[in-house]
Amino acid sequence: MKKVLVLHGVNLNMFGRRNARHYGTCTLAEIDRALVELGAALGVHVETFQTNQEGDLVERIHAALDDGTDAIVINAGAWTHYSYALRDALEILSIPVVEVHMSHIEAREPFRQQSVLAPVVSGCISGFGLQSYLLGLRAAVSLLARDETAP
Repeated sequence: MKKVLVLHGVNLNMFGRRNARHYGTCTLAEIDRALVELGAALGVHVETFQTNQEGDLVERIHAALDDGTDAIVINAGAWTHYSYALRDALEILSIPVVEVHMSHIEAREPFRQQSVLAPVVSGCISGFGLQSYLLGLRAAVSLLARDETAP
């Protein structure tokens, strides 16, 4: 069974308590539960990881090189906009990486409109709340299926 790792960055453990206009009312536990359920329906194992420590997220990305991770879905939170350490860690990977955001980052404050991760990920889905994560998982699984059928 393929393994998809879902990474949640800084402050995302506060979903459900943050600005509902931007982030909705789902908690991180609800998001993780929905991802695991969808993963089962899609025939993949979903593992989730959240941290407020940038170095811990870099270490988890490094671990993905050797732990059987087949694809990553990542919402790096605010690190999206300035963490070259995360960008460099993701660039090491040779697996599909899908960036997701609950809010529509391109319609928010100017500093949130730029993703330093964008050049090294397969694609980005934003602005659909919980659905951004679920669409991101579907995209990752689709990319895995495409890679399996490539000559």
